[in-house]
Amino acid sequence: MAIKTTSLLLGILIASLFGCKDSSKETSKTVVQTEVLTVPLDTIKITNGFDFPVGKPDAKGYYNAQKFQENHHLGDDWNATTGGNTDLGDPIYAIANGYVSFAENIKGGWGNVIRITHYLDKDTKVESLYAHCLNIHIKEGDYVQKGDVIGTIGNNDGMYLAHLHLELRSTLDLPIGGGYSSDTTGFLDPTEFTNNHRE
Repeated sequence: MAIKTTSLLLGILIASLFGCKDSSKETSKTVVQTEVLTVPLDTIKITNGFDFPVGKPDAKGYYNAQKFQENHHLGDDWNATTGGNTDLGDPIYAIANGYVSFAENIKGGWGNVIRITHYLDKDTKVESLYAHCLNIHIKEGDYVQKGDVIGTIGNNDGMYLAHLHLELRSTLDLPIGGGYSSDTTGFLDPTEFTNNHRE
């Protein structure tokens, strides 16, 4: 019981850093709405499987510090096993082939954010979102391949200890929200999806 209470309190604290309400309640806070990049059908390149965004391809040297839906978290938080800010500036890799639909600093609790659209086939798309990046190495409209360095792990100008917040979305037109919600409509478990969609 003490562990669950501590876990819930940690979630509430983290959610407050993101500018959200209590993580045990729904939040409708919208940080920024972005438009989805449209790619002509005759040029679409299909993914060739998914890997992890750090320690490629299998997250070697990293661990998932806050998993999907732990404390209503909508993504995974990747940290180096060495702890603290030791992963500050480490490379972030594209988890699959795709098209960069957004890459800029939106400030607040998010900082530098990258969004990439991945085509599983001509009709089925998912979007990966990478947050708190120290640097962004790609731009909107770029095509990236699985394993390409797209940025580096950051701490949002010291707001957090360095880590990568990764979300995976089955609905591409969702706004960048609060990062926490018990409503997972349009969101996927990034680790589960990756493990089920390796090359």
